[in-house]
Amino acid sequence: MEADKARIARQFIDSIPHSLTLGMAITELGDGFARIEMPYDARFVGDPQTGVIHGGAVSALMDTCGGAAVMSHPEAPVSTATIDLRIDYMRGATPGQTIVAEATCYHVTRAVAFIRATAMDDDRDRPVATASGAFTVERGT
Repeated sequence: MEADKARIARQFIDSIPHSLTLGMAITELGDGFARIEMPYDARFVGDPQTGVIHGGAVSALMDTCGGAAVMSHPEAPVSTATIDLRIDYMRGATPGQTIVAEATCYHVTRAVAFIRATAMDDDRDRPVATASGAFTVERGT
């Protein structure tokens, strides 16, 4: 993937206020694949009894990772927005553990890009959530 595409995708993701607030960090990006980590933070606990991170934070992580995968695709748009994102929650993330999302942009049409994503904690064999989605393809002129 071109260095410019990677730079633009990173700048785009790094400019999203909720991504910064949630502590998201891109750890891998290229050719339609993105990996973003979100460290455990007690401010985002959804259930004080269990310490499990709120599903909204996981959703934001998966959405952001999907957008990054689209922007890093070889046929990448200049920018993108979520059209539709279906998330299936499998279990609560283990309190205290970093959540890692991985997304792959597997198909791009003239107007829509399609992704699949998984969110995991340290137990990579049991996903926290999976997602599939569609994103806009907004090309430069």
